[in-house]
Amino acid sequence: MNRIILLICAALCFQISGSQVLYETIESSKLGESREIKIQLPRNYDPEGDILYPLIIVLDGDYMFEPVIGNTDYHSYWGDMPRSIVVGVNQAKTRDQDLAYADDSYFPSDDGGAPFFEFIGMELIPYINDNYLTSNFRIVVGHDQSANFVNYWLFKDKPLFRGYIVFSPDLAPEMANRLQERLSTTTEDTFYYLATADNDVKSLREGVLALNTLINSVANEKLHYRFDDFTDADHYSLVGLGIPKAINEIFGLFKPINKKEYKDKLLTYEGSPFEYLMKKYEDIEFFYGFEKKVVENDMRAVLAAAKKKNDVEALKELSKLARKEYPESMISAYYAGQYYEMDGNMKKALQNYQSGLLLEESEFITKDMLLDKIYDIQEQD
Repeated sequence: MNRIILLICAALCFQISGSQVLYETIESSKLGESREIKIQLPRNYDPEGDILYPLIIVLDGDYMFEPVIGNTDYHSYWGDMPRSIVVGVNQAKTRDQDLAYADDSYFPSDDGGAPFFEFIGMELIPYINDNYLTSNFRIVVGHDQSANFVNYWLFKDKPLFRGYIVFSPDLAPEMANRLQERLSTTTEDTFYYLATADNDVKSLREGVLALNTLINSVANEKLHYRFDDFTDADHYSLVGLGIPKAINEIFGLFKPINKKEYKDKLLTYEGSPFEYLMKKYEDIEFFYGFEKKVVENDMRAVLAAAKKKNDVEALKELSKLARKEYPESMISAYYAGQYYEMDGNMKKALQNYQSGLLLEESEFITKDMLLDKIYDIQEQD
């Protein structure tokens, strides 16, 4: 078992090596002191570029930052989530004070939690926004006491975060009932992930299970909720199990079309396969606040569906999209050729396949594929 864990850690370290991790210190007027932060920038981050990245704030950054960046880098490498900027806030020396709540209101205390709350929203996030290319889609991650604390941002009139990753929270009194009420009335799409484990701290586990029951009773289409109760895990190991689950839940819509989505949604969609593709990407922009470039995997899925449904018009629109998105790639020539073949114009199809030989290969389309299509058409003459 230890050997497997070491192999996993080595793999994550290898993934992290491809990204940039920075260590900075912020002077905070709210806290009256400086605070150390850790920042991971995405692979190939271009400070002069025009790509905006989701921002993930990790409390308890002293020990939570590394497992989060390992997973975010790994999942973004495979296209299952967007490349993101991750910021860890070190709290080892100030944790109890940072996360303290008042004995009467159970909200952040004036002499501890409130200044830290303001530091995150009024100093840290503006600093990151000013210095790095961030989108408005933000996620916050916490564990134990900090997992309770992340919930306080939900109670703002305009919450700072859209995604909340909450690992075994040490819940303040009244927090469960307050959360149920707040999540019932939220008008913005909110992603909430909650986790515990069979060997979690008993008192915390009981509170988490009760909270799950309350949240499950919420009937609000704007709430996107997932709960995990891990077996053979404890208060600390559940974090490693929960991070990829939370990522998959929050960025489920962002992920490329897989076999299940193809079969259950794309093929059964009332409109054309191309219309499904457009709606998927419009929803991505609506949910996450940034535009995603159409990936080749999704174009292949639409191509297969259009052929299965004999939808020539869908393939025509797909070929236009391919030329717009990938003008220098064989993708543009291949999809144009596919459209003309289905439309019965073999001369045009041949011309497009031949023109593609001068373009760049893609992940799925190679020179040999185009040559095979060319030879097949020529043999039909």
